[in-house]
Amino acid sequence: MPWRHAAVEGVLTAVLMFVVVTVTRWLLDPASPVYVADLRLALAVIGGLVALVLLGLILSPPGRRSGAHLNPAVSVALWLMRAFPGRAVLPYAVAQLLGALAGTALARLVWGPVLDAAALSGGLAQPAPGLPVPAIFAIEALSFAAVALLVGFFLVHPEYVRPMPYAVAAAVGLIIALLGPISGGAANPARQLGPALVSGNTANLWAYLTAPLLGAALGALAHRYLIPHCAPPRTHCLSGRPAPS
Repeated sequence: MPWRHAAVEGVLTAVLMFVVVTVTRWLLDPASPVYVADLRLALAVIGGLVALVLLGLILSPPGRRSGAHLNPAVSVALWLMRAFPGRAVLPYAVAQLLGALAGTALARLVWGPVLDAAALSGGLAQPAPGLPVPAIFAIEALSFAAVALLVGFFLVHPEYVRPMPYAVAAAVGLIIALLGPISGGAANPARQLGPALVSGNTANLWAYLTAPLLGAALGALAHRYLIPHCAPPRTHCLSGRPAPS
């Protein structure tokens, strides 16, 4: 059962990463007819588009079936909040990482070697020049901790769960728009691994892979102490629907 739902996660993550790399290619490539020279504006547009696609994936029938985590750190956070079975974390994480790699590779195949240019690096999230690695790590960890705490709040308050998919998508979009020019705004190990492997640019990859996982633990810990008397969430699905059997 976990592997069947994990396979869905892999496909959904591949779709998400294809979109991420595609919009990066079109908006940040100087040769593109829709090139946006202002990096902050470009990342704001990318954040908005990615948020819309993420919302569609969460609310889609496959997303409702798997939970639409699309991020190993989400799966870890939900496990730590006792909303997701521990036996399913590894299958989900493996599928998400492989899906991200597949989606990035497909975008590279479709759009060609322009994605390997230094300015694009296959859609890789890149920090501001000169930003120390500890700062990258801290920003990425804390940004995902906020997402985990947001998800935990909605899941233990069923009366508020309806807007959760919109809130999660908006949070991801804001991370891209606001933190993209600083730390890269990845907050997702899968989102960084695919572009890093396809482009061959693995600089600071360890920080992008591990910081969201620490953020998951911090968010789950904050959830436990800030909302101490709530029952464990009844679902791990970001749509807010009951978890599939």
